[in-house]
Amino acid sequence: MGRQRALLPPSLRARLGTVAAVAALVVLALGVRYAGAGEPGTVDARIRAAVDGARPPWWRHAALATDFLGEPAGAAALVAAIVTGCLLLRHPRAAVLVVAGTGTAVGVTTLLKPLVGRTINGGYLSYPSGHTAFLTALALSLALLATGRRPGLGKAAGLSLVLTAALVAGTAMGWAQVALGAHYPTDVLGGWCTALAVVPATAWLVDRLADTLRPKPH
Repeated sequence: MGRQRALLPPSLRARLGTVAAVAALVVLALGVRYAGAGEPGTVDARIRAAVDGARPPWWRHAALATDFLGEPAGAAALVAAIVTGCLLLRHPRAAVLVVAGTGTAVGVTTLLKPLVGRTINGGYLSYPSGHTAFLTALALSLALLATGRRPGLGKAAGLSLVLTAALVAGTAMGWAQVALGAHYPTDVLGGWCTALAVVPATAWLVDRLADTLRPKPH
């Protein structure tokens, strides 16, 4: 089998590195701003009011279905299905990224929650949103895979594909979390930025490790 393409295309490394750095700063800034808080901020209140005022009849079913994708059972089933697909496509490196990227994103949010100490609904730790981080990380991993399989894709088009996938996934899960009252909007933003910060770094590390372990030609 020939050498697999890098998960983090060389043409996108600098740009996604900048995005990851900015996202990490946003996560840190929001964590400091809302540390120990137990109420929505001004922006949170306005966004929640807008979401509450635009609920079609089917909203709760859609929100619960989306939320399930971030629950342990739903997330495990989703990751297992995608990993299986990656292995069938003979792309084990992508399978590793799906597991490592989503796992690291969720792990970071889990570690940050008690450090920040922001609460919702009577004491539940809320910042940053692990559900949003998970689905965004999954979408980012798949978008990087798609970008890597299209080597003729330009820098702007590749970056647009990756960021659009992250935005769609983050918006979908973020809406569900806010609509269900599980998170404040800024919790969602923190989760989204966590994935943006973690996944490119994870992809780079997986590439480095895979290249290091790859047998050298004699």
